[in-house]
Amino acid sequence: MSAGLEARRERLSRRALSRATLDRQHLLRRTGGSALELVGHLYGLQAQAPMAPYFALWARLKGFRPTDLSSLIENRDVVRIVVMRGTVHAVTAADALALRPWVQPIMDADLRTNTLHKNGLVGMDLEALADWSRASLEHTPRSMAELRPLLGERWPDRDPVALAHGVRNLLPLVQVPPRGIWGRSGQPVCTTLDRWTDTPLSEPIPDEIILRYLAAYGPASAADAQAWSGLTRLGEVFDRLRPRLRVFVDEDGAELFDLPDAPRPDPAGSLPPRILAPYDSVLLGHANRSRVIADEHRKVVFTVNGIIKPTVLVGGQVAGFVTVTAKKRSAAVEIATFAPLAKGATSALEAEAQRLLTFAHPDADDHDIRFTDAR
Repeated sequence: MSAGLEARRERLSRRALSRATLDRQHLLRRTGGSALELVGHLYGLQAQAPMAPYFALWARLKGFRPTDLSSLIENRDVVRIVVMRGTVHAVTAADALALRPWVQPIMDADLRTNTLHKNGLVGMDLEALADWSRASLEHTPRSMAELRPLLGERWPDRDPVALAHGVRNLLPLVQVPPRGIWGRSGQPVCTTLDRWTDTPLSEPIPDEIILRYLAAYGPASAADAQAWSGLTRLGEVFDRLRPRLRVFVDEDGAELFDLPDAPRPDPAGSLPPRILAPYDSVLLGHANRSRVIADEHRKVVFTVNGIIKPTVLVGGQVAGFVTVTAKKRSAAVEIATFAPLAKGATSALEAEAQRLLTFAHPDADDHDIRFTDAR
């Protein structure tokens, strides 16, 4: 890119970038749409923790109730499936049919590189493994713990744990209810996506997927989309879409793409505090996450064992994290902040915490909200 061309492009400050993304994520104001519409707009909700999608929707949707999502999962309108980054998401069934084939390269790479299981799959007829396992799981949905001994019987000279890991990568497996249903628990029990939805997988169209990504996460770079998806070589897609997109540069001079008519709010506008879900997708949708969280704070929120804590947004940036506890008839929110908050922000965040407890623990007689220092 020439210096003259870059100079003609609008530069987005980090503050402007933050507000644009939070607006797409419905974190500037709660939306009045349906849970299904919002899951579709956000292109999936991170769901390693089974209840995390409920808190993500609560933070974004007016009047959201747990049954709004539970019923969608039970009715097969929303499914729990491994897609972006090879992790479990709650996505609409319609989106899963295209997204799961799109991310198959991630699953193929894991078959080749996973240090725990790749040796157990060397020389294995993967097509036979997939065909046999598909027939088994479509006949009777099973957990991996239930599938492993059956795999051991079929291939007695193979490690059944490695075989089960192979099945996870080879087949588009959904976790069926009661997994992911509010107030219930249990091991993930799986069948195939096409069996569960009674619909064949569809051919993914990368251009359409990237446009959907920008609608929920933009403005964003090709590197951002690659971090969100777990895939590589998406720069080719952005180059193809370039004539249809608006191009910006960030404070560091990196090229950002966006839909021409997407909202980009005034960066001077005020921002309400928000309590984000654990593993909230807004923290995972970009390679450069500074639009919502500083690097030094990310190291605290993203723990070494892979847990991503529920966080608080103040002024559009992660300002701390929360811990929610419940015991008998009482429930509490502890808000640990990285720096002292202004009085107005403290009051607003306390009110948001009260709303969280009313949502998560409506039967508790006593609600306790306390602030601590996370430094």
